[in-house]
Amino acid sequence: MPIDEAATFLPVRIAVLTVSDTRGLADDRSGDTLVARLTDAGHVLAAREIVKDDADLLVGTLHRWIDDPEIDCIISTGGTGVTGRDVTPEAIERVADKMIPGFGELFRWLSFATIGTSTVQSRACACVTRGTYIFALPGSTGAVKDGWDGILASQLDSRHKPCNFVELMPRLRER
Repeated sequence: MPIDEAATFLPVRIAVLTVSDTRGLADDRSGDTLVARLTDAGHVLAAREIVKDDADLLVGTLHRWIDDPEIDCIISTGGTGVTGRDVTPEAIERVADKMIPGFGELFRWLSFATIGTSTVQSRACACVTRGTYIFALPGSTGAVKDGWDGILASQLDSRHKPCNFVELMPRLRER
């Protein structure tokens, strides 16, 4: 879909959350990939943390960032698989006001082209909560590239037509 070059680009303030029991900032390749892509696109890195695969810790971090007026969007990487420690989707469901099911569906469709049927192991998901978007991607760099390049780069670009997530931001808190 086209980018309307005549329209004004509005940078989004994005927090990056890596969910991992083993990674630190020095070896967080998927987080690094996501940060590079969002800043290269002109967005603002509003916060970055690594949190253990623990639903309560994730929910606490999500609530803190949702309530931060300097954060418009949270993108997580990791914890979306099917093992016992993978709890990112459950944490997101605990904070969600509205799920965005099309995000996970489209992510798996795009991912199928890269990893085939292994994509069914991904529980990538998204929601909006109290005016903040939350997108959960798997923890591999390939998954981050698929999610950013295939969905988020355009949907977080205010110039993307026919519509995008950014243009809806002023209305997310409507009742």
